[in-house]
Amino acid sequence: MSDLTVEMVQRGRGPSTEEAARRRGVAREIRSAREKLTSQTGLERAFDYELLRHYAEHRTGAGIPLVLFAGVLALAATVWITPPVAAVWALGVVLMISLNTTLSRRFLRADPATSPLARWRRRFLIGEVLQSLSWSAMIGLGATGGWTFALFGLVIASAVTTMLAATVPLAAIAALVPLALATASLSAFPGEMNALMLVAMAGGAQLFFLGLSRRLYASTVGALRSRAEKDAVFGELEQAKANSDEARRRAEEANLAKSRFLATMSHELRTPLNAILGFSEVMKNEVFGTHTAPSYREYSNDIHDSGMHLLNLINEILDLSRIEAGRYELNEEAVQLAHIVEECRHMMGLRAKAKNQTFHGLVDDSLPRLWADERALRQIVLNLLSNAVKFTPPEGEIWLKVGWTASGGQYVSVKDSGPGIPEDELGTVLSSFGRGSLAIKTAEQGSGLGLPIVKGLVELHGGRFKLTSKPREGTEVVVTLPATRVMDTLPAVEVDEELVPARGSFDRAA
Repeated sequence: MSDLTVEMVQRGRGPSTEEAARRRGVAREIRSAREKLTSQTGLERAFDYELLRHYAEHRTGAGIPLVLFAGVLALAATVWITPPVAAVWALGVVLMISLNTTLSRRFLRADPATSPLARWRRRFLIGEVLQSLSWSAMIGLGATGGWTFALFGLVIASAVTTMLAATVPLAAIAALVPLALATASLSAFPGEMNALMLVAMAGGAQLFFLGLSRRLYASTVGALRSRAEKDAVFGELEQAKANSDEARRRAEEANLAKSRFLATMSHELRTPLNAILGFSEVMKNEVFGTHTAPSYREYSNDIHDSGMHLLNLINEILDLSRIEAGRYELNEEAVQLAHIVEECRHMMGLRAKAKNQTFHGLVDDSLPRLWADERALRQIVLNLLSNAVKFTPPEGEIWLKVGWTASGGQYVSVKDSGPGIPEDELGTVLSSFGRGSLAIKTAEQGSGLGLPIVKGLVELHGGRFKLTSKPREGTEVVVTLPATRVMDTLPAVEVDEELVPARGSFDRAA
């Protein structure tokens, strides 16, 4: 059965987290390298598309403002040139703006998976050059005295163009070249030192705009990488959640199969086991006469003891299965914890006496009753005392304490002078069928279900289970039951609130 359970768990759990992360990382690197080999920018295709999409969105959104700007410049240029000439220039600029806007809208409508990105990049580059040439024709506006106005317009056009084309660096450079040449040509008109300085400053501003566009490009690529990493993390989390849900579903199926198996096998095992126990007890007690060979009586005792051990094991497995499945029903009633502990100590007294062990009891008999399951509490105390007697060496000592907790609850403490449990084995002894190295070395009889059952029963009562142990210093187990289960049996007394003692001291005084 254990092999089957391990196989189920392994199937549900799948590969380890580190191995799965390594595989995803390798696959991502291979895919990235393959896409970079086919990209003209050295980035993945997804990044290339996103950069072009940003460019197209910027160009589409800037179409109307650029048309209005060109109209304002043409209207202002009528101070120096005739209106028809200004209108022709404005018409050429508007046509180029419309061309780029149309290309951008067509790109945005195209299918991202099949769009030829290299072809679209060339189209955008050509469109930027044509639009820059149309803006560069502004030098004609300054031929009749408005060169300062033309210089101002070219600087603004350079700033707008480089910012809009920042996500396509080649297009930004190609668009700035005609504007820079047109700006440099304005130095030939006035021939004054101030004019040359203004032209030089305009050229420096254009270079600054180009550097700023490169910074914007790098910032955009960084933002895209960050978003891609975030999306990858979200994808991994979704995959991990799906794997977790699948593992939980398989674990629930395995748990259901285990419960069905235990329910079936418990019935199938108990039927012949009752016959074994009954007949072995008849043979052990020599009901039908004395055995001719004394060894037969010893064999009968061994058969009966083995049958009882098997019956106890079956009962423990069923109890633990019901606790884990949340189907253990508590038959709660008013019980006296001190009396239950005393009865359990008396039951284990014979086994302790056989090993010359000494019990030290510190039990508060004045404790009020608890609202709890008497059978469960008895099983808790018996399991703890049984472990203490089992692992305490001959002539050892066992301390048993029952009293109040600081929060008004009650506790049971069992401490022994045994060899203790290593710190790295504490989790093992609290797991189902887990046994420490000492139990394995000494071949102590047991199933490794005692402490898990105790822990489960304590948690069903809303209490706490604490196990502390150190090698060569013994082991102590403390079971704490909450104050909500303590029954206050004393009648209420009307006294001054300032004279009322704390709850613990009042109950002790009672």
